[in-house]
Amino acid sequence: MDRREFMTGAMALAGSVAMPALARAQQAAEISFFYPVAVGGPITKLIDAYASGFAGENASLKVNPIYAGTYQETIVKALTAHKSGTPPVLSVLLSTDMFTLIDEDAIVPFDEFVKTDEDKKWLASFFPGFMENSQTGGKTWGIPFQRSTVVLYWNKELFKEAGLDPETPPKTWAEQLAFAQKLTKRDAAGNVTQWGIQIPSSGFPYWLFQGLSTQAGSILANPAGDKTDYANPAVVEALQYWVDLAQKHKVHPPGIVEWGTTPRDFFERKVAMMWTTTGNLTNVRTNAKFPFGVGLLPAGKRLGSPTGGGNFYISKKASKAEQEAAFKFVRWITTPERAAQWSIDTGYVAVRPDSYETAAMKKYAADFPAALVARDQLPHAVAELSTHENQRVTKALNDGLQAALTGTKAPQKAMEDAQAEAERILKPYR
Repeated sequence: MDRREFMTGAMALAGSVAMPALARAQQAAEISFFYPVAVGGPITKLIDAYASGFAGENASLKVNPIYAGTYQETIVKALTAHKSGTPPVLSVLLSTDMFTLIDEDAIVPFDEFVKTDEDKKWLASFFPGFMENSQTGGKTWGIPFQRSTVVLYWNKELFKEAGLDPETPPKTWAEQLAFAQKLTKRDAAGNVTQWGIQIPSSGFPYWLFQGLSTQAGSILANPAGDKTDYANPAVVEALQYWVDLAQKHKVHPPGIVEWGTTPRDFFERKVAMMWTTTGNLTNVRTNAKFPFGVGLLPAGKRLGSPTGGGNFYISKKASKAEQEAAFKFVRWITTPERAAQWSIDTGYVAVRPDSYETAAMKKYAADFPAALVARDQLPHAVAELSTHENQRVTKALNDGLQAALTGTKAPQKAMEDAQAEAERILKPYR
């Protein structure tokens, strides 16, 4: 998950002569737009094209992207700019940053811009699963844009070589292990030349792990974002399964597996199955020189994946004209047709069901059925881990996961310590 920085804009609002109280002088609204860049693909060119297209249809408005780095770098830059008094008017930040942005008084809810019946219809058009990380306290603070789930990718040629049906992925944890054992190759000296499975544990370990913990039947945090459940026995069970893939069964690389290099390892046939974001779908389709499959994550006690990815947020410190211009751009870029095209171009999930009814998406899905997997997984998806003090609370979990995966702590101890730290941070919010 990555991105870079975005800035500028100009907007004119013409007032009504008949209603001077509501009239506004024509004015420029500088729309600075922070955009994070992290997933492979020509993302910046696509965003530049959208900014240009919007300007072409709205002569008085201009959007200038500032590509701000990773999601983590972008939220830091956005909050730093907020505190200095010159924040970007619009930002794409993680959906899980919602509580942090509210606590910093950095954003305004979209509800105050939703005035017409068409506006209300638009706000109700998004997948409910994506709105779980976009709404709280009866208000809508973020609008889904580049959203995702975790999915399973597999190399069909390597499946065939291992005597597995190339069209049938593992459906359960037990099958996932059994398949990974058949897919792991070693040379004469016992060194692994091909891993059965790879689940990244750098960058976003909590997010990948949330697939496992959900499948084990646990939810990591409450909807109010003020309590975690890291030491739940089901969470420990999920972590033990992940640890055992590497340390006991030796079908998964030991230690920390890099987020960014996992797709490359897949392309180079160093791994036969990988978990990663559906946002990598176009990247995989472009770079995998072999037939591959995409499927739902295997089930433990249940099917499950977290949602993920970024939302649009509007700055509280922007002028009213700038905020209105930003809202207009967000509405423009999230039409069914544009949401469908964005999904086709990037691999992210189209954020509204009616996008899948567009002619472009129907044609694309007919040619490439894998594009529908993430959508089909949404009924089993849960909200991505999000709390107050989100980065610190998530770091407590990430540290625990990495301690267990590197063998520094047993899974039970790692999760108990993570829960104790999260409790210390969150207690003042209850």
